[in-house]
Amino acid sequence: MRLPRFRPSAPLTPAEADGYHPAASRDGRRLLTANDDYVVEILTGVGMINHRQGEEALKAARKEDKAVIDVLIRDTALTKIDILKTLASQFGMETVSLTGLAIQKEVVDSVPGKVARRYKIVPLSRDDGSLRVALSDPFDVETLDSLRYILKTNVEGAVALPEEIEIALDHYYPQASEDMANMLQELTDGTSAVPGDDSPLSMREERTEADEPIIKLVNLIILEAFRRRASDIHLEPLEKKFRVRYRIDGVLHEVESPPRRLQAAIISRVKIMSNMSIAEKRQTQDGRIQINVLNRDLDLRVSVMPANHGETVVMRILDKSSLLLGLSQLGFFSDDQATFERLIGLSDGIILVTGPTGSGKTTTLYAVLNQINKPDRKIITVEDPVEYQMSGINQVQVSHDIGMTFGAALRAILRQAPNIIMIGEIRDLETAEIAVNASLTGHLVFSTLHTNDAPSAVTRLIDIGVKPFLVASSTRSIMAQRLVRRICPKCKEEYKPTEHELHLLGPAAAQVQGAALFRGKGCADCSGTGYRGRLGIYEIFVLNDEVRHMINDQVGAGELRGAARRLGMRTLREDGLRKVVAGMTTLEEVFRITMGDKD
Repeated sequence: MRLPRFRPSAPLTPAEADGYHPAASRDGRRLLTANDDYVVEILTGVGMINHRQGEEALKAARKEDKAVIDVLIRDTALTKIDILKTLASQFGMETVSLTGLAIQKEVVDSVPGKVARRYKIVPLSRDDGSLRVALSDPFDVETLDSLRYILKTNVEGAVALPEEIEIALDHYYPQASEDMANMLQELTDGTSAVPGDDSPLSMREERTEADEPIIKLVNLIILEAFRRRASDIHLEPLEKKFRVRYRIDGVLHEVESPPRRLQAAIISRVKIMSNMSIAEKRQTQDGRIQINVLNRDLDLRVSVMPANHGETVVMRILDKSSLLLGLSQLGFFSDDQATFERLIGLSDGIILVTGPTGSGKTTTLYAVLNQINKPDRKIITVEDPVEYQMSGINQVQVSHDIGMTFGAALRAILRQAPNIIMIGEIRDLETAEIAVNASLTGHLVFSTLHTNDAPSAVTRLIDIGVKPFLVASSTRSIMAQRLVRRICPKCKEEYKPTEHELHLLGPAAAQVQGAALFRGKGCADCSGTGYRGRLGIYEIFVLNDEVRHMINDQVGAGELRGAARRLGMRTLREDGLRKVVAGMTTLEEVFRITMGDKD
């Protein structure tokens, strides 16, 4: 049985088509509700339900004002996708899954975002002048006819789950990006129209110029960065353009940039938001912005620095929700987590976290403090700057202008009788000596160093000027870490490693031999990258008496590393390969992060 295709009674004018919005696009149930009898007739005809089930579903749908499909899913063993497949087949349509589907940019660009969002459709492909689109309601043939008229091309439909369409629309036609594109067009054209003042982003300030286009544009840049899960926003003046880039999962992505003539106005707006001097353009400045985005409080740490073609701005997005991370969410396996939890439960000594900038050291330390923050412990931190404000913890901001250095702050802290001290970074001999003395007088000290691996931290402290016997007696553990990207769970697929990848692994190839390896195919949820989010890989070096004797004898980092390996320390690459085998990340990511590290 095939149902008749209903069409509009008369062609739409361009103005009508632009404003035309069928019932199904406004309310996903309306057309399906209007065709409940047809739905039951089709499902009964193909044997998916019996007559009694159909009649009971129709009665319940009318009584509860629901679509009969929703009632059938609730009261029978049918699933939404099974029902949609059956209904779609009656109209000669295919059913498609948008999860893991990468749609070509030229296909996406063929449908304006305003049209796609209004009719809740996603363009899939173009072939021989015909456009294939996904929609959620096979009865909604009016939308296809309207699209044919608006786009001046033949349009064929396929059916997809409504939630997948919503995700795809958010990815391919993000609202903030669309608003930003409109804003940039208006600013380029010289018009003054701006989006309404119902922005999901608000600042903790008096908004006296809420309708200024530059204010709206800067807000949209921040909003789009948040929606894309960016950790940094980079505003970079180049010779011929003003570039905007977002760092997402550790990788920079360029986005549509404003005209270069708006450079000064945008930078001035950022300076005003972060309480900087807009008159000073020859020196570096640091500031902070507190905003609320989609009902979430964010802090933006802002750095402005003069460059060849103007001032370059970096805004680090500090999401307070990351404070709630537990150690297991950082990427520890159970054995490493048990070791680390035992170490952070000690009453004294120094525990160091090492790695380059951007390797997640601060996030790890905050997760540790969050776990050990108890009413019976006094915790004081010395940071430059204080990145997150944590309740129950005394946090001290370093300020060199007034002489509040790490050393000065630490000397004062020891008179405050803390149990636990966290030092943002050991940078010089004074800070290192005070940290060592604090650990030797019954305090547990956490800090960071910039070294490539864990054993190198020992030689780094000695190079700074700390005596070897003090390093040996005070240091309990050193953990090196890196961040690798997680495989996107929505488009995860199994694959076999190439010969080149196995060759790069060398002897470690045995670790992945015979294991099922995975990678991300690329989908709307991960912006086509195959990755979503990050996790840590770790190298935990626990010092024992043998290692302490070696430190006193001032052996090199290579010998220390050999001793650590004999004692069971896994290297960063080995921990990364464990997470490859577990299906958490890819060989490509582990190679990218650990290629310069020692095996």
